[in-house]
Amino acid sequence: MKMVALLFGCIVFTRMAMAQEVRTPLFNLHFGSDSWTYRTSGGDSIAFRLPVFDIDGGRVAASVHGFTGGAVLRLPNGAFEQMFTGSIDQGLRLTVTYRWATDNPIVRFRYTLTGTGPHRLTKPAGTDDLQYFSTSMGAFRRFKEIRLSDFDAKYHATTLEEVPVGGKDFNDTARLMGPMLEVGDGKTSFVLAYEHGSQFPDRFLEFRLNPDKTVALAAVKGNYLNGQPLGSFETIWFEVGGLNGGDEQLAATYRTFILKYISQNLDSRKPYIYYNTWGRQERAKWAGGSYLSTENLATTLKEIEVAHRMGVDIYVLDAGWFSKTGDWLVNTAPAFFPDTLRQVKALLNKYGMRLGLWINPTAAAVSSEMLRTNRDYIMELHGKKSEPGPIWETENSVNLDIVSPYWNAIADKLIQLTRDLGVSYFTWDAVDQYSCDGDNGFHGTSVNPMQERGDSYAFQLPIYLSKVVDKVCAAAPNTIFELDVTEAGRSMGLGFLSSGKYIILNNGAYFHNFNIVPDWQTPLANGNVQIFTNPGPARGWFTRSVLTYDKWIPSTLLLTFYQTDGSRNSQLINVASLILGQNGIWGNILDNTLADADFIGRILAKYKQVRDDVTVSSPLFEGAPGNSSEIYEKISDSTGRGEVVLFSNGGHTRYITTHHVDPSIWCTTGVSVHIDGAGRAVIDVDFEGSGAAILFFGVRAGPPDSVRSTARR
Repeated sequence: MKMVALLFGCIVFTRMAMAQEVRTPLFNLHFGSDSWTYRTSGGDSIAFRLPVFDIDGGRVAASVHGFTGGAVLRLPNGAFEQMFTGSIDQGLRLTVTYRWATDNPIVRFRYTLTGTGPHRLTKPAGTDDLQYFSTSMGAFRRFKEIRLSDFDAKYHATTLEEVPVGGKDFNDTARLMGPMLEVGDGKTSFVLAYEHGSQFPDRFLEFRLNPDKTVALAAVKGNYLNGQPLGSFETIWFEVGGLNGGDEQLAATYRTFILKYISQNLDSRKPYIYYNTWGRQERAKWAGGSYLSTENLATTLKEIEVAHRMGVDIYVLDAGWFSKTGDWLVNTAPAFFPDTLRQVKALLNKYGMRLGLWINPTAAAVSSEMLRTNRDYIMELHGKKSEPGPIWETENSVNLDIVSPYWNAIADKLIQLTRDLGVSYFTWDAVDQYSCDGDNGFHGTSVNPMQERGDSYAFQLPIYLSKVVDKVCAAAPNTIFELDVTEAGRSMGLGFLSSGKYIILNNGAYFHNFNIVPDWQTPLANGNVQIFTNPGPARGWFTRSVLTYDKWIPSTLLLTFYQTDGSRNSQLINVASLILGQNGIWGNILDNTLADADFIGRILAKYKQVRDDVTVSSPLFEGAPGNSSEIYEKISDSTGRGEVVLFSNGGHTRYITTHHVDPSIWCTTGVSVHIDGAGRAVIDVDFEGSGAAILFFGVRAGPPDSVRSTARR
């Protein structure tokens, strides 16, 4: 009875001959025969024409003879789902699926086209001919493209770009990759978006701006195959949302949607502290050893002890924990983990920590059972099958096509790891978007040209990665997946955020990106090809660069790694950086003394008291990485709890918070803070050279040690 009251207390459904309506306190959806309308509570609206397909060599504009709404479902994340289906001519049916929450105006939607008989999707001109929607922009005068995947060689990471769009762009029929388009009229702001992924400017969909002031979202390549039997064709997800307000209000609302409602896998949204062993493994290699020389039981148990003192929540064993890819069995050789990780898991359980593992989901060792049973799905590129090659000093492997029936096999293997080893976190690496154009998967047959098959694979790759994640999470609901997009040619966008999170930056800048060495493969004195791995402030200037995403995409979904060795000042700079939401640690934490670990642990213990408030808070920035003064404010509007983090190259810095703050304040040494008559924090810091300062608002008192609070009224 409570569920019924909730559903129908918030949502109204009106059945009419040719239309239906969904209404919430923030928006309503109204359905017609050839379009549907999203309308804000203030009355502003955007009308979407239904898709236009090319079927059997002719264009078919969907015009539905009466939508019928299905049951309203309550999803695990608190959102709702409902499908509306109507018939089209020629025995075709169109279903529109909507997902929404009653306290957020962003709506997800997708289309499913089904048909009886021998209908096929076609490409008369050889390119995708599919328009997902079109809408008039005549009522708006402010436009902005928001790109998520510009790969910046300087940072060796993707970056967010907000690009204003002018009236001439409509006259010039501009083509925008997005995946987000923001529009406004001075009083109301809307966002249109699609959930996919690729690196700019390589696009699979685009917003097409037309001289008549309409915008159409259309397929570019790979969205379907020429001659593909119609059967049941399901699109990717799209998004629309609007509110009364400007850019900042819209971004904050969209950020909340990404945090709470785009995904059913809610554990991926929590601000855990992560440690990954790869930084330590790299250092072993640079020192003249091997990547796997320290990947063993003794080192791991010692690290877990230190990681626990630091406050790490999830401990991730990177490459080399396994005996062979594909089968993903623990390497039980005496020099590795002879007890099948039993002691590792027992120690993690003792400290309430979780186990994570590195996986390349497309790799299978030449002697693996996985390869034997999936040999039909070996990747093929440019007519050549994947050949065996080394995987981080383990047995040679080939690559398997995940856009094929193999996707179920790897999902089942990962489910088995959650059950057998208690794994609840997977790091996915080395998943390149353009790596297969064969004819043995779901991306075309010998009838389709090689280029079309390659585009189809690249388009479907992020979709199938999410399918694997969602299957695993359905069987093991608290499992978290992160996808490494730290290299060029990987799939970055909104699509994977419906299932997991990203590693957006690990080592950062490389020597070869800066033309410092004549040949990037020339080994340096210590074999290290990365620049910013030494203690000090410089690494943070680069790794904090991706915090610009936090306006739209919560930083807790963009894992970045910081190193905690070096001087106490360097440790403070790194910890101050990671608590802005990126939350990652690597390097060799065994280089830290117990006093170092305890110092870091005390700060992170305070952070954990307010990290949920920090996570939900939209950021306020002042300055930029490397500036003489760089300040971040992340304080909850409702509770006044959160943090302010300041970086400086030296001298005096004063900052007054925008938000009212909780008066229970903890701060690092050298900070003076008081609360003014308006309830804001007035902060003064004198920096001696490059350094960082941290303030937490809403924490319990604790031992001062080398950090202290100087709060006063």
